[in-house]
Amino acid sequence: MSQLIYPNTNLGATEQLVITRGEGIHVYDDRGKRYIEAMGGLWCTGLGYGNEELIGAISEQLRTLSYAHLFGGKTHPLAMALADRLSSMVPVRDARIFLGNSGSDANDTHLKLLRYYFNVTGQPGRYKVITRERAYHGVTVAAGSLTTLPANRAHFSAPTEALGILCTQHPHYYRGAHEGESEAAFVARLAAELEKLIETEGPETIAAFIAEPVTGASGVIVPPAGYHEAIQAVLRKYDILFWADEVITGFGRTGNLFGCETMHIVDPALMTFAKQLSSAYYPISAAAISGELYAPMVAASEEVGVFGHGYTYSGHPVACAAALKTLEIYERDGVYDNAAVVGAHLQARLRELQDHERVGEVRGVGLIGAVELVKDRATREPDIEMAKRATALCQDNGLIVRNVAGCALALCPPMIIRRDQVDEIIDILAAAIAAAA
Repeated sequence: MSQLIYPNTNLGATEQLVITRGEGIHVYDDRGKRYIEAMGGLWCTGLGYGNEELIGAISEQLRTLSYAHLFGGKTHPLAMALADRLSSMVPVRDARIFLGNSGSDANDTHLKLLRYYFNVTGQPGRYKVITRERAYHGVTVAAGSLTTLPANRAHFSAPTEALGILCTQHPHYYRGAHEGESEAAFVARLAAELEKLIETEGPETIAAFIAEPVTGASGVIVPPAGYHEAIQAVLRKYDILFWADEVITGFGRTGNLFGCETMHIVDPALMTFAKQLSSAYYPISAAAISGELYAPMVAASEEVGVFGHGYTYSGHPVACAAALKTLEIYERDGVYDNAAVVGAHLQARLRELQDHERVGEVRGVGLIGAVELVKDRATREPDIEMAKRATALCQDNGLIVRNVAGCALALCPPMIIRRDQVDEIIDILAAAIAAAA
């Protein structure tokens, strides 16, 4: 055993699989065994492994300018180019871009920017943020407080009250609907519950509502039709900002450029990106805010003499080079289109698994999906142990999936995947579910 403290791991069961190299959609362990990396690492390797063009861009930038910072008026061309490129892509009006290192710190940044904006515009009491049950938005103290998954909260004493974090219901119809409740009625109830929460807390105290268009770690929850439209209508009524966390869904994952487009989220004021922004070849994140939010920050920072937020590696030139090249490859090589076309095939093949008596629900969109396992379809009781067995059986047979939300097997393969490779994934997954049952 090494001296390493492992992230998001049972600390009593570490070092079970040692990955030594990757190529395309595959990774190899220290014994030479090959696996299909059907989770894209951690929802992030959009271009798969070993893309020589991207590696070349990173290597060239290391030789040219291995580091530069953005503090105190200094800058470099790559950070400016990336910010301008992202601003032109995102559905945020006159978007301004803050660069960081991970999705967690990008969401942390947004929480600070919201407070900064409302403080300098004379609304210091407007600091609360509404998150949802079964939400995942990161693991820093602030972003971890927006995360509501029990395993991520246990023993950490998240300061939700101090940070003004409120919580409303998750949009998982399969798990959250009342008996006999239609999807439309479920959506209407969730919108009404959100409005009641806002009125109880006082709309003048609430800054924003945060949501992933489609969730990841909470089980790949795809909200019912009309959900985001109903939620946005409530938020607009009370002048509350919509904050779209696109750390997983951004850059083609759902079959469109952004999950907001897929899930009918219009005019978000804040968006969060990471993961596929550089295809995970270099750590980078982006927090996008509207020009309306940014404008009053300028004069306020001039009064203080500095905008007192930023990281040593904000806008790291090598990370920016990786992101710019990744976006270039995505667009030039039709990776977004491939995600849409092959994603439709993945969803069709996944639906075939719905016939198994221990599969409670199959869900997903584009190149992200999940299969939820139950002990009995009638009771919908989660089968956590079966999910563990199925995950292990997949790995034994050369397929890496991830057990999320207790009983769901998640898939999020690289966006370069082919139809025949999707078929291989589903064949192994189906056999593992049958054996685990």
